[in-house]
Amino acid sequence: VQLQASGGGLVQAGDSLRLSCATSGRTTSNNGMGWFRQAPGKTRDFVAGISMRGLYSNYADSVKGRFTISRDNALNTVYLQMNNLKPEDTAVYFCAAGRGASFGAQPSQYNYWGRGTQVTVSS
Repeated sequence: VQLQASGGGLVQAGDSLRLSCATSGRTTSNNGMGWFRQAPGKTRDFVAGISMRGLYSNYADSVKGRFTISRDNALNTVYLQMNNLKPEDTAVYFCAAGRGASFGAQPSQYNYWGRGTQVTVSS
């Protein structure tokens, strides 16, 4: 499975961005999916996860109410809508495919990772 994240950029505080994660190689409709982020010098942190069919999702407390994860299995794509961005959201964002149905907060629950996309939020 190959994953490619896109949609990052440089925005101002309060702006919105939508990240996309396109998967190829095989379908990921039987996998939970997740988004993580990593700021310079920091660990890779969980942002959001979504179940196989998109019925369930979970979020880090820091993004609840601002970010929304969704998926379109027909397009093998997962999205992260980010609203009201803050400077502390600045990081490289990675998408990942879960081990089976997993969509939890631990990186170990994911076994395929894409290259990240940079999100920079200026104040």
